[in-house]
Amino acid sequence: MENSKNRLLTGSIILLAIFSLVTGYYAFNLREEYNTNNNNNYTEAFSNLVNYVNSVENYLAKSMISKSPEHAAQTLTQIWRDSNLAMVYLSRIPLEDDGISQTAKFLNQVSDYSYSLSRKNISGEGLSDDDFKNLEDLYKYSVSLEETLNQLSDDLYSGDINWDSLKVDSSTKFAQSVDSINVFSNIDDNLNDYEGLIYDGAYSDHVNKAEKVGLTGDNIDEETAKNKVKEFFRENEVENIESNGFLKEADIPSYDFSVSLKDKSEKYSISVSQKGGHIVQSTLDREVTEEKMSQQEANEIGKNYLADRGFENMKETYFVKQGNVVTVNYAYDDNGIIVYPDLIKVKIALDNGEVLGIETTGYLNSHTQRENKTPSISLEEAKAKINDKLEIMSEGMAIIPTEWKTELVCYEFKGKVEDKEFLVYINSDTGKEEDILVILDTPGGTLTV
Repeated sequence: MENSKNRLLTGSIILLAIFSLVTGYYAFNLREEYNTNNNNNYTEAFSNLVNYVNSVENYLAKSMISKSPEHAAQTLTQIWRDSNLAMVYLSRIPLEDDGISQTAKFLNQVSDYSYSLSRKNISGEGLSDDDFKNLEDLYKYSVSLEETLNQLSDDLYSGDINWDSLKVDSSTKFAQSVDSINVFSNIDDNLNDYEGLIYDGAYSDHVNKAEKVGLTGDNIDEETAKNKVKEFFRENEVENIESNGFLKEADIPSYDFSVSLKDKSEKYSISVSQKGGHIVQSTLDREVTEEKMSQQEANEIGKNYLADRGFENMKETYFVKQGNVVTVNYAYDDNGIIVYPDLIKVKIALDNGEVLGIETTGYLNSHTQRENKTPSISLEEAKAKINDKLEIMSEGMAIIPTEWKTELVCYEFKGKVEDKEFLVYINSDTGKEEDILVILDTPGGTLTV
């Protein structure tokens, strides 16, 4: 009897131990899953914070040179919106209050001040020299804040620090680098109370262009589309064409093919529009291991490639370089007027200059003969509309697209303020400041925001 009791007790202890181990293991896994989910949420919030702070910096740069009250109001409203969104994501990362207090204060100040100035512009009052000075101070701080956030981002993604260490030691990892800077002494802290602003309108919705004016010609069948492919690649170079079907639901309905060329192991993917038989896109994926040519050489290769396939008068504008391959944007040059909506992208391998891809969607959407391009105001009159701070480097004319899928003929001025380069567009009919873009020269290419 005693032995039975001992065996029962021993069995109970073993079962309890097993239960404890299983329960502990389950609890451990739950904690790990919880921590992983939390860290993923923190990382996503931090990434959004960095993006919105970057946007605030770019729009603050634009606000410093905007001379038009209407355009300045739009820019300042964007700053108000993005700084508020940055504050939302800042509140979602696990830093103590003393680690983010100055950053939160800055974003809150930018939000309040940009809103105040936007109302000033809307009322027709215009900005004073002090207002522009304050915007310049805020811009300088935003540059410093962005650098700090980018460094923190690098440290996080490289594994040098993690969210757990930041929670414990946020004051040394984050706060010290931003708390030492103070740009608020020149800004009035006693802004008037205001009601919330609802951001909506033309800039909040992007609609594809319904009428594709560059998509000319009658509908064709698949066999005719194959002949278009042979023409594009030069018929004597084509070894085989395989049909991948008809892309009925695409923005531009098209026939899709895989193409094998002689003496080449990789296959091209190519799409031909049903209407008119235009090449919509063509791509070749191959590894490019080295860079042997300059950007200027690549630009000329792309331009000649387009001209050889019927796309005349195309001018290179901006480019992006990735993995020894450069994608160049070409816009139609209409007798000296750069038509940005008529856009073709060409992908060029920098080892041997081979064209790896082309995408003509912008051109097929927009290319047509434009009328009424004669300006109503002179170049000098347009130049007088520009903020005096901008040191003009070049000038010309351009047609730019709008958020309403219309077009505007503008004078285009490229210039800089200190080390920041801008493009300013002045309407050639009304003299209105239509847009300001910040030019970003990055290791990967020249971009605009």
